[in-house]
Amino acid sequence: MDEEYDVIVLGTGLKECILSGLLSVDGLKVLHMDRNDYYGGESTSLNLVQLWKRFRGSDKPPAHLGSNRDYNVDMIPKFMMANGTLVRVLIHTDVTKYLSFKAVDGSFVFNKGKVHKVPATDMEALKSPLMGLFEKRRARKFFIYVQDYNETDPRTHEGLDLTRVTTRELISKYGLDDNTVDFIGHALALHRDDRYLDEPAVDTVKRMKLYAESLARFQGGSPYIYPLYGLGELPQAFARLSAVYGGTYMLNKPECKVEFNEVGQVCGVTSEGETAKCKKVVCDPSYLPNKVRKIGKVARAIAIMSHPIPNTSDSQSVQVILPQKQLGRKSDMYLFCCSYSHNVAPRGKFIAFVSTEAETDHPETELKPGIDLLGPVDEIFFDTYDRFVPVNEPSLDNCFISTSYDATTHFESTVTDVLAMYKMITGKDVDLSVDLSAASAAEE
Repeated sequence: MDEEYDVIVLGTGLKECILSGLLSVDGLKVLHMDRNDYYGGESTSLNLVQLWKRFRGSDKPPAHLGSNRDYNVDMIPKFMMANGTLVRVLIHTDVTKYLSFKAVDGSFVFNKGKVHKVPATDMEALKSPLMGLFEKRRARKFFIYVQDYNETDPRTHEGLDLTRVTTRELISKYGLDDNTVDFIGHALALHRDDRYLDEPAVDTVKRMKLYAESLARFQGGSPYIYPLYGLGELPQAFARLSAVYGGTYMLNKPECKVEFNEVGQVCGVTSEGETAKCKKVVCDPSYLPNKVRKIGKVARAIAIMSHPIPNTSDSQSVQVILPQKQLGRKSDMYLFCCSYSHNVAPRGKFIAFVSTEAETDHPETELKPGIDLLGPVDEIFFDTYDRFVPVNEPSLDNCFISTSYDATTHFESTVTDVLAMYKMITGKDVDLSVDLSAASAAEE
């Protein structure tokens, strides 16, 4: 271990694994360590016995839940946008050859007490029960504007500069009501709160276009894809990739103490009495607790069920977004459901998550609007975890710390953090102009 590395990565969470993969592919010498004896850190995947140990304190789950090995329950479940940035990053590193993806059946939104399919195109807007007849026509016009919008072609802008016009101004031009704005902003553009309304509209339009393009890609009921056997496959796929490029992975390394020189720059990492030297350290917040601060916490419920979520057209895998306004909250609530169709549970069993940015100290009460949509559950677990952000100055100490995972059930915010970190570490952007068909071989 007494070697020198360009970068030492601590923790095998999703963000750390993606960065380790990107840096290895760039030709840097990477050592990747984790204090745990399993991959994934906070974003690990548990089988039934591990799940039981963690939340019930025993290793004897009830027999009626089925075989232990049939469960792959992701602790931080997030769907991927089929044409989204994460898929582009995965293709860029060629890690897709170790993974099989499958389309997600449904994308739904909670509106006025009911669950509805999210309309993503002008034709779907006309059919959607979310809007009345006249509102449908207005929404259809807006969808056509978004579909035709091309940043580099002023003829499609209808005289509007979307880098200056706010989303609120753009929407008022089409006369859409608050109800429509709510599902467009939160379920299509995937904004987490309502601040976007006073920001330039170009971001929201691009997000809507990404949703529609991703939806068209697999001709399924949603724009999302998810790996077979869950996200637990991702860190391991990156470990394989890193090895191909000469990177080294070490699990079960206790303590992992980051060492600094006299001017406060990182110079190595010590574990079990040996020190590996390095120029830079990439890690999750748990490895450098004195360089991060707490900014909130996520409350969530994990349920095992014997049926799909009601009113989602029997979807075997589905996301439902509950916009903040519909619940009188400051932030959205998310439902994630997956099943044996993605090999994360035995046949006939479904794993559902309800998550949100905690606004109280009572997850059971706070998550009730989401849990009420699940129908009867076989088992339910409650959990909260703190969210941290780095407060150090990477240009001074050469420590690059990821932000904790948020409550969303899709990857768009996670991968933004990864790309920003990559740019800070290397000074360049990831090349995302890739052939998207490379990740579609296994969607069947």
